[in-house]
Amino acid sequence: MKFDIELVGKIGSMALIREAEHDIDYNVFSRIGSELHPGVIWVSSGAVEIGRLDYIKRTGHELDGLKRDVMTDYSAQGQTILMEEYRRYIPSRYSVRQLLVEHTHFNDPEKREHIYQFLMRCIRQDAIPIVNYNDTVSFEENRRWELDQLRINGQKIVVECIDNDETASVISTLVHPKYLLLFTSVDGIYLDPKDPSTLVDSVEGKDAEEIIEAIDELQKHCFGASRDGAGGAKTKLEFIKEPIRQGTTVMIANSRYRISDVLSGKSPRTIFRTR
Repeated sequence: MKFDIELVGKIGSMALIREAEHDIDYNVFSRIGSELHPGVIWVSSGAVEIGRLDYIKRTGHELDGLKRDVMTDYSAQGQTILMEEYRRYIPSRYSVRQLLVEHTHFNDPEKREHIYQFLMRCIRQDAIPIVNYNDTVSFEENRRWELDQLRINGQKIVVECIDNDETASVISTLVHPKYLLLFTSVDGIYLDPKDPSTLVDSVEGKDAEEIIEAIDELQKHCFGASRDGAGGAKTKLEFIKEPIRQGTTVMIANSRYRISDVLSGKSPRTIFRTR
């Protein structure tokens, strides 16, 4: 099977910070950045949470106001820091480019093609694209209205992308990578989230539909999320179904491991693949 690129990877907000110390986890940025190279698209959450921590560090208190306004302000503050840290640790011989996306970009064929061409150019130009959802200009009320209008007008598949797990999966369906890696704060998918010994090592099938049947069963064991607003493991499993249908091998793993070790199987993970 022919793939357009090697890897689409994603890391969640809580995996980029040291929650107990209320600070960025620079080791995670260093570990990830050192392994990024042309042919990898990296989807990164973290702007809102990093912006929040930075604001508190500078002022001693959190922002007050409407949730949508606070999220906008934190995101705008965090984006600069997020990109600064990736630029710091990605090898200097590579360019680093930020791509801020919204749901409208993937629900419009021309915009989808424009994004695809941009991502393909990055490979040829030795550039690493860092993708994030554009929280700064897209707020919930406006987004919901736009999505409802698309459904009313008969569009069958409508993506939202407010969860970067969905963003990574939608990008995967666009660029057709060999691998989709979702980094999180746990080692993978568990049959019992309270029992680390129940980590599911692999989910395999003779074809994509057999894998998806197994995923449907796994979703019955998934509850909760790492933070407010996150979808949790059950939602992750829903988002990866379409990339799997297109032949992409999907892995869910802990961000404390190296990308290369997860891909090679040296580190714990849950892998979804055809036999």
